[in-house]
Amino acid sequence: MEAPGAISLQLGVNALCALKLRLPLGLPTPSSDPLGGGETYLSRAWTTSPSVPVRVVASVRRLHPLPATMQRAGSMMSHLGSCLQALPSALRRSLSSAQDVLRRTPLYDFHLAHGGKMVAFAGWNLPVQYRDSHVDSHLHTRRHCSLFDVSHMLQTKIFGHDRVKLMESLVVGDIAELKPNQGTLSLFTNEAGGILDDLIVTNTSEGHLYVVSNAGCWEKDLTLMQDKVRELQNMGNDVGLEVMDNALLALQGPTAAQVLQAGVADDLRKLPFMTSAVMEVFGVSGCRVTRCGYTGEDGVEISVLAAEAVRLATALLENPEVKLAGLAARDSLRLEAGLCLYGNDIDEHTTPVEGSLSWTLGKRRRAAMDFPGASVIVPQLKGKVQRRRVGLMCEGAPVRAHNPILSTEGTVLGAVTSGCPSPCLKKNVAMGYVPCEYSRPGTLLLVEVRRKQQMAMVSKMPFVPTNYYTLK
Repeated sequence: MEAPGAISLQLGVNALCALKLRLPLGLPTPSSDPLGGGETYLSRAWTTSPSVPVRVVASVRRLHPLPATMQRAGSMMSHLGSCLQALPSALRRSLSSAQDVLRRTPLYDFHLAHGGKMVAFAGWNLPVQYRDSHVDSHLHTRRHCSLFDVSHMLQTKIFGHDRVKLMESLVVGDIAELKPNQGTLSLFTNEAGGILDDLIVTNTSEGHLYVVSNAGCWEKDLTLMQDKVRELQNMGNDVGLEVMDNALLALQGPTAAQVLQAGVADDLRKLPFMTSAVMEVFGVSGCRVTRCGYTGEDGVEISVLAAEAVRLATALLENPEVKLAGLAARDSLRLEAGLCLYGNDIDEHTTPVEGSLSWTLGKRRRAAMDFPGASVIVPQLKGKVQRRRVGLMCEGAPVRAHNPILSTEGTVLGAVTSGCPSPCLKKNVAMGYVPCEYSRPGTLLLVEVRRKQQMAMVSKMPFVPTNYYTLK
C-alpha cells in the first residue's frame, strides 16, 4: 500500500502531465481510490505516450512520501510546484520539456528563424503561420506562390515484381493502369467500406511505387502496408517496403512553375497535374518533383533528402514571389478547393460514395469488386446512400466543425465537418453531411452556431475554381 503522500504526488504529476501533453485529467481522487489508483493511471498515461520514457514512471514510484501537510488534497494544482521540486532532476527536465518530444521536420530551426509560430499537429511541431497573417498568406498563395513544409507526411516506396498487387489489395484505385511517373489519389478502405486514409500513389519509372499518406495516420498506414507485405511475402510474392526519411516541400500558387523553372533543366510545361519526375532543383540532385498539391492551385511537391531541405527552401525563398505559409493557410486553401481533411471530413465510418469520392474508384476495380469493402461500396454507386458530403455557403458567424446542420423546419440532419471564413469569397464556407434528399445544390438549410440558427445553402465544390495544370 502506498502512503497518501506518494499518491498525492502521483496525482500532482499527472495533472502537470495533462497540462503539458494535453492528456485528460479524469483521475480518481485519493479518497475514491486510496490504494494506488493514481499510480495505475499515471503509469498508463505516461507509458502510452510515445514521447515519455517508461523510466519516468519508475522514478515517480521510488519517491518517498511527502510531509503530512501535503496529504490534504485541498487544491491539487496548488501543490504542483512543490511536487515538481521533489522529483529527480532528470524527471523535472522531462516534464518541463514535454512539448519538445513532438517530432520535428528537418526545417524546424529554419521555421523559427523565419518567425514561424509552432504548434502541435499530428504528433509534429509545425508552423501554423509566420509573420504574415493567416489571411495574407492565404491570398498570397492564390495570387503568387507559397512554400509549405509538409515533411510530416508519410513517404514510402513499394518495390518488387508484385508491388501493384500489394497496393491494389489495399486501395480502391486502378494502380495497374498508371503510366510511368503518373500518380493518382486513392483511398485505403476496410471491409466495411470505411476510409482508412487518403493517399497519393505514383508509378515511378524507377521501378517502385511512391506513396504519400497522412501524418495523422502514420502508424496505422505503415502497419497496414507492412502487414500486407509480410502476408504476400509468406505466399511467395516479390514485394518490399521502405520508409523514406526525405523532407517534403510544397510550392503552391499560380507562379509556382515559373519560380521552379528557374532552378531546373527539365521543361515543366511537359509535367502536367499528377505526374512526377526526378530532377536537380536549384543545385540539389535527386529531387522527386510531383505536380500536385492541397490548395487547388498549380504547384508541386518536392521530395528532397533531409540534409538538403534547408538549402532548397532557402533557394526558393530568394525569389520575391515566394513566401512561407503554415498550417492555417493550408487548411483554408484546401477547404476553398473542396478537399477533404482526413479525420474531419472522411474517416473509417465514411464510405467513398458518402464522402463524394466515387471518382477515386477505378472502373476495372468496380467491375472486379476486388478491393476492401467492395461489397458495400459498389452497390452504393447505383443505389442511394443515407448521407452525402456537401458544400455549404453560410450566412452569419463563421461555421466550425461539429456545428449542427438542420432543415428549414429545424430538424437536425447532420453536422459540419470543416468550416471557415473564405478569404477569397469573403463568405463563410463549410462541408458537412446531410441526407441525400437534402444534398442538391441550391437546397436551403440552417446551421446552428452558438445556439443561434443561421441560413446556409448547399453549394457545389470547389468553392473557388481550381487551377491544376493540364496539357492542352
